[in-house]
Amino acid sequence: MQITFSAAALPKSGAIVIPVFEDGGKPKAYADLDKATDGALERAVKSADFKGKKGKAVDVVAPAGLGNSRIILVGAGDSKNFSALEAETLGGAAAGRLLSGADKSAVFALSGLTVKKLPADELAAHMANGARLKCYRFDKYRTKEKKEDKPVLNKITVSTSSTKAKELYADLEKVSDGVFLTRDLVSEPANILYPDSFAKRCKELEKLGLKVTVLTEAQMKKLGMGSLLGVAQGSVREPKLVAMEWMGGKKGDAPVAFVGKGVTFDTGGISLKSAPGMEDMKWDMGGAGAVTGAMAAIAGRKAKANVVGVIGLVENMPDGNAQRPGDVVTSMSGQTIEVLNTDAEGRLVLADAMWWTQETYKPKTVIDLATLTGAIIVSLAHEFGGLFTKDDKLAKQLDAAGEASGDKLWRMPLTQAHDEMIKSDIADMQNIGGKGGGSSTAAAFLARFIKEDVSWAHLDIAGMAWTTKDKPTCPKGGSGFGVRLLDEFVRENCES
Repeated sequence: MQITFSAAALPKSGAIVIPVFEDGGKPKAYADLDKATDGALERAVKSADFKGKKGKAVDVVAPAGLGNSRIILVGAGDSKNFSALEAETLGGAAAGRLLSGADKSAVFALSGLTVKKLPADELAAHMANGARLKCYRFDKYRTKEKKEDKPVLNKITVSTSSTKAKELYADLEKVSDGVFLTRDLVSEPANILYPDSFAKRCKELEKLGLKVTVLTEAQMKKLGMGSLLGVAQGSVREPKLVAMEWMGGKKGDAPVAFVGKGVTFDTGGISLKSAPGMEDMKWDMGGAGAVTGAMAAIAGRKAKANVVGVIGLVENMPDGNAQRPGDVVTSMSGQTIEVLNTDAEGRLVLADAMWWTQETYKPKTVIDLATLTGAIIVSLAHEFGGLFTKDDKLAKQLDAAGEASGDKLWRMPLTQAHDEMIKSDIADMQNIGGKGGGSSTAAAFLARFIKEDVSWAHLDIAGMAWTTKDKPTCPKGGSGFGVRLLDEFVRENCES
């Protein structure tokens, strides 16, 4: 999708989008076009009882007196508390309507539109970004799709007198590039995206200035990563550990580290999952996908911060060499783990990945992301990512980043009682707790692999990496959740 900004007069062909607020706010184009069409806009508004409510729209097709194909009036809600995220939702909603039409180009008419809490340049930039996010498609395998089923919209021009909107959008575009990368990775089938091919996709990011290191199975064995390698031993696909470094901050400053679970397909191993829905387990690498997309975004916009992204990549399969329930493995930290359920594998991957990250980079903060438990979906549905941490300051920072980015989090309990539930009779710990509190006991397990002087948070994004329904800024499929969250966290807390 091509996005441009212009202060030129509105075009005489194509579609025009006009935001309308409930309290009467409209761009200058509304009055001009209503006059040019002999009051067609006002008549349409009255006929539809359209008052500018969010989520509502009026489509004036082939307006008399104009060469334009259509004028879409989109409801923007209340202007008093209109935010950047609401501007993106508005842009996405407008783009969604345009995608189902025959127009190849459209103009968002924003000149003269003002709202109380959002400058005109930010309004224009975020509305454009919302439209671009909505226009994402993963269609590389649709070889027989009918021409009439494919969207033809390929250009959106934002008509605004603001001179800074283009510059602001350029920054947002880099972050959206990271979101698209994550959506691509999460959407790929497991026969295409597996540990080795995922690692190669990461190596391609060196063109953005990232330093990318890939550890092989032999190197991980030498390091003693028995926890991660135990998960991988049932697959013919060799596991990988990938580190992506962006050192854009002060030389010598300790970095912040993001660590992602990258189970490229999860059968459950010997503790085999039921068949219905198993195809969804191609996106069990959603945490690794989010970390990769975030690193692309941070490097793409040249963030002034030191950031490391580490992903553990494995495939969890049930062959004759697979890990068994009851096995005991030794992690890189030296701690032993009794594996009671081979389907609780993500935490085993993260345990070694987080320890290696701390040993190698000495980060001040570690944030891990994982599609870790079904229990978090029972708790939070598909509305929030679960946030687990004992660091109140870090919790507030992440919560604020979630609110600002739209990747919302909800803090969950993590107590000594949850740690007690993973005690093992024969090893240092077991990889599952009892029947209750599955997300919290998983977090308690991960906490045992964080060093005392390191600030840490665990984000369980099992309910957020994929959406089964269209949303204003995200079509059905991979969501890219976590990319904007991590980027916002870096902006507000890590940049020099």
